[in-house]
Amino acid sequence: MSRRLFCEISPLTYKISVCKCRALRKMKDFFKSINPTKRGRIKLAKTKEKGTLPIVIYRHKSLIRRKLGNVRMDLQENKAVNLSIAAPKVTNVLIRPGETFSFWNLVGKPSEKKGYLNGLTIANGDTREGLGGGMCQFTNLIHWMVLHTPLVIVEHHHHDGLDLFPDFNRQIPFGTGTSIVYNYLDYRFRNVTDNTYQLITYVTDEYLCGELRAMKQQANTYHISSENEHFVRENGVVFREGEVYRSVIDVRTGNVIEKTKIRSNHAKVMYDTSNLKIEDKV
Repeated sequence: MSRRLFCEISPLTYKISVCKCRALRKMKDFFKSINPTKRGRIKLAKTKEKGTLPIVIYRHKSLIRRKLGNVRMDLQENKAVNLSIAAPKVTNVLIRPGETFSFWNLVGKPSEKKGYLNGLTIANGDTREGLGGGMCQFTNLIHWMVLHTPLVIVEHHHHDGLDLFPDFNRQIPFGTGTSIVYNYLDYRFRNVTDNTYQLITYVTDEYLCGELRAMKQQANTYHISSENEHFVRENGVVFREGEVYRSVIDVRTGNVIEKTKIRSNHAKVMYDTSNLKIEDKV
């Protein structure tokens, strides 16, 4: 039997561990912000521009109320509230050359005082209720747009190894999601270009909407695709496998100049598999 981690001993030790992780994050960000060497310094994006930058790089919208297995719809309604509170915290932010976007630095800690409600959260391979639940959908949207730029993702967490819900009208490849927990599991990307970018985010009655804009046009476009997706059975357990690729396309010629595998999936399926085509792995 494996030895339990300190955070697994009791609810109290879990809270202590969370407080420690949050404190460490704040300390690391502080010391990196004042690092005397430019190479190790971090400058978080905070400046907002009331207007919008001229070039639309990518647009995407994500359905807020989705059928996810047996998840209660009231949690989806609460998620809609949570997203409507968080979206104005992010919208219009500029990510200038050398700056790093941090989701939690802009949104802050979800709390009842701010109006956040219990929504769907995922922890230790299971779904549960949690204050501010639904924020992963927000970073999913941002991540998908960032994948269509030369911006460099410097922190990205994933619900590794788990396929939690069936594909109800999936629009983007499996494996491109995100996992966040205030504030120590963040979503961050850095602008390593000479172009200034801007995020626009807002909610409608049905969708969480986003735009990634820039001061000038990009030299390349990007295409994200999934390949070799299939389900396999290993020792009686069903897994989802496949790869996700990103192609870089020259705007002038239309030629693919680079194709990179950005993720390999091997995820345990957590829902009814009776209607799936499953291969037995040798």
